[in-house]
Amino acid sequence: MNDLVIMKDQQAVTSSLQVAETFGKRHDHVTRDIEELIVQSGSPKLGNEMFATGVYENRGKEYPMYYMNRDGFTLLAMGFTGDKALQFKLQYIKAFNKMENQVRFQVPDTLPEALRLAADQAEKISVLQPKADYTDKMLANKGLETISMIAKNYGYTTREFNKLLHGLGIQYKQGKTWLLYAKYQGKGYTHVEPYEYTNSDGIKHVRNTMKWTQTGQKFLYDFLKSKGIMPLVEQTV
Repeated sequence: MNDLVIMKDQQAVTSSLQVAETFGKRHDHVTRDIEELIVQSGSPKLGNEMFATGVYENRGKEYPMYYMNRDGFTLLAMGFTGDKALQFKLQYIKAFNKMENQVRFQVPDTLPEALRLAADQAEKISVLQPKADYTDKMLANKGLETISMIAKNYGYTTREFNKLLHGLGIQYKQGKTWLLYAKYQGKGYTHVEPYEYTNSDGIKHVRNTMKWTQTGQKFLYDFLKSKGIMPLVEQTV
């Protein structure tokens, strides 16, 4: 049980051989189950993301096998039932956790490894920093934000952005004022306030305008992100 999980290509994995031995199954049945999972998923990427092919030697001959990461093992083990199976699953979870923690806190042994680790961390920071800059700026603004400023952050004109939010079922237009649909009202997302303007004839008028609160801006960010729409600062990553 000491080798339930091993390190391969800088990733904690187990093998179809180990799974077969642990759960008392025939190895060819385990590999068959893995191949069926890949086919049933309809995604060729599954084999690369969760499973990796390998070979093992037995009596001078080579036979196919699979390596799998935590996700691959979890998917495969879903079909294993019984009290003993549950205990083995729990042991695997502990083994994956232990191995992944060891990797997370591993100190580089050589200078090239240290430099590689530093470069990896710098790359991660460069990827995450634009997002942090945008969200920090957004959350730091305790006041109200106009839709024109939010639209600018996404690379839209005000007109385009209002139409986008309307098409996504967030807001509708009443007269010349945009308002939230009922499902989003009463959540503190927006504040409608009057503003005074002068028309082309020099006559002063008052019109209501909707501005977005900090909570509303965070809602927009999360909602649009779920649709694959990101602020400009994150589109450049």
